[in-house]
Amino acid sequence: MNRRRPFALGLLAIAAAAGLGLAPAAYAQSKGEIKIAVIQSKTGPLEAYAKQMIVGFNMGLDYATGGTRMVAGKKLVVIEKDDQGKPDVGKAALAAAYADDKVDIAVGPTASPVALAMLPVAEEYKKILLVEPAVADSITGDKWNKYIFRTGRNSSQDAAANAAALDQPGNVVAILANDNAFGRDGVKAAKEFTKKARIVHEEYLPVGTTDFTAGLQRIIDALKDQKGNKYLSVGWSGAPTPFPKIADLELEKRYGIKLATGGNILPAMVAYKNFPGMEGALYYYFGIPKNPVNEWLVANHYKQFKSPPDFFTAGGMSAAMAVVEALKKTGGDTHTNKLIATMEGMSFDTPKGRMTFRKEDHQAMQDMFHFRIKNDPAFAWGVPELVRVIPASELQIPIRNKR
Repeated sequence: MNRRRPFALGLLAIAAAAGLGLAPAAYAQSKGEIKIAVIQSKTGPLEAYAKQMIVGFNMGLDYATGGTRMVAGKKLVVIEKDDQGKPDVGKAALAAAYADDKVDIAVGPTASPVALAMLPVAEEYKKILLVEPAVADSITGDKWNKYIFRTGRNSSQDAAANAAALDQPGNVVAILANDNAFGRDGVKAAKEFTKKARIVHEEYLPVGTTDFTAGLQRIIDALKDQKGNKYLSVGWSGAPTPFPKIADLELEKRYGIKLATGGNILPAMVAYKNFPGMEGALYYYFGIPKNPVNEWLVANHYKQFKSPPDFFTAGGMSAAMAVVEALKKTGGDTHTNKLIATMEGMSFDTPKGRMTFRKEDHQAMQDMFHFRIKNDPAFAWGVPELVRVIPASELQIPIRNKR
């Protein structure tokens, strides 16, 4: 018995350590890794956005670490999850990432309704959720908590930038938007930032709508007899898009109604070729920002994929660069309070220029771009040419949380 006792005690010690999550091998592995969950809508109407974001995130990790995927001697491990564009699935995926996968940071999601379902999970587990690219103001507004940061732009940044291009005396506007948090927050922000133009109609249609005829007819009815410069302003995410139908209706030729919209992914901007001269404001287009990060992204994306980086590729890269910058500043320390203290007010490089996390709500403050569409036969899409950079300092974005 006595000869067996030390062995038994050793087993008990190992078992106890394992029960505490401190088994020697596992502990050594966890200390040598930083786990990052990337949760996106890899299936569903926003699939194209999600895939771009994931590509950009991985390229951003490579750029920011010089290809090593290491920070402070620790390996960056990315775990991808599909939220399917469904709030309940996204909520469960984030909880599993924190509880089962033991991730240090989570990044995502694609859709605003999914993001809103995720916010309480981050607070429950006291872990950071870096939101990219979900847009709704409420994410960093009344639904926000201190564990939420966002590199993606918010609805108010979109609205303020587009107001700079569209909000003029004599303009009359009808708005078409998604019937979800993204669309409704966007319209709310647009109304707040529209001071000189008149908004006469709001039309909300579900994501996944295939027949835009009835909604567009209601917009035509609201605008056709108005005096002034008439605009249809579209804030839309997901496939299908309304732009081909808008082009078919020849709104400007038949009713004097011009299209106004922000940027979008390149496939959606194919329809923009039908609207030369159209103006708006966008988050990113690969030909606009002039900085070393964007030059690297464009060159390497062409090299790897034989195509330019798109709207959400840049967003994914921005998120990755923010994560790496924070980890470098903490020396690889992933304790949440340390990361929060480091990231509040932190500035970091991105493909679209320098961004800074605002301390009050952790929203990344960033430049936007006023564009005018050119029909260039060398490109399959309408090319947004830069009218001017709208600096972050010019966009007076309200702090909407209750901190």
